[in-house]
Amino acid sequence: MKEIDSPLAVELANLPKGEKVTVRLNDSNIYRCTHSSFIDRGFQHPFYLVETLTDEVMKAEKKAYEKVIRMIAHEVNNTTAGITSTLDTVEQALSSEEGMEDICDVMRVCTDRCFSMSRFITRFADVVKIPEPTLSSVNLNDLVFTCKRFMEGMCNDRRITLCMEIDESLKDVMLDAALFEQVLVNIIKNAAESIETDGEIIVRTLAPATVEVIDNGQGISKETEAKLFSPFFSTKPNGQGIGLIFIREVLMRHGCTFSLRTYADGLTRFRITFP
Repeated sequence: MKEIDSPLAVELANLPKGEKVTVRLNDSNIYRCTHSSFIDRGFQHPFYLVETLTDEVMKAEKKAYEKVIRMIAHEVNNTTAGITSTLDTVEQALSSEEGMEDICDVMRVCTDRCFSMSRFITRFADVVKIPEPTLSSVNLNDLVFTCKRFMEGMCNDRRITLCMEIDESLKDVMLDAALFEQVLVNIIKNAAESIETDGEIIVRTLAPATVEVIDNGQGISKETEAKLFSPFFSTKPNGQGIGLIFIREVLMRHGCTFSLRTYADGLTRFRITFP
């Protein structure tokens, strides 16, 4: 079992006999694993039972975070709307008075902060409102090239080389170009932030219908791998934990399989395969 190159095999190999564990892998799949045995003709035979919980858990998670996001967005937006309206009225009244410049400046800062808070919570609400994909036949190489050109400026600022390796034999893929572009931009952005400065990102296409984003950044620990696609989890100090949730939702709606992990060569690969 330990010789199999699979995160699930690693978990099974470390599972003591008679124990069970719930495992969340780097491809967002969730399994309940049991290590047990049976006796046949006087001999004990060990076996593993692997049950998939992915659909059940994700449906429960989605139902929970959608409800929380809607409630928070409603309360925050209603509150900030009232506050900004009041601040604007008071600022206009005081702006004509002498010696009130500092107070007016403070009110403008407070108003801007309210708008920022509203935009912040709206980003969470947008995850709930991801539209269903409108599929059309798309040349995956062309789409990857477009995303590469779009992200080159950000990468150049960080002294990161952004390369593209394409498979000319790749056939067109049925996907929603607008949604998938956003997914790819998010993945490249995450890779660049992992590198910080002075590194390399390779965006590669492979037949049949596979895209890889490879980076030589800091890498992902085993402890982090299992949490990557969990709602609101982020390794960034100011991260909101919605980028990978957006990616997960879009890819699952396209029927894609995907994984994000750091391999033995030190490179981190986000691999997406279309059905």
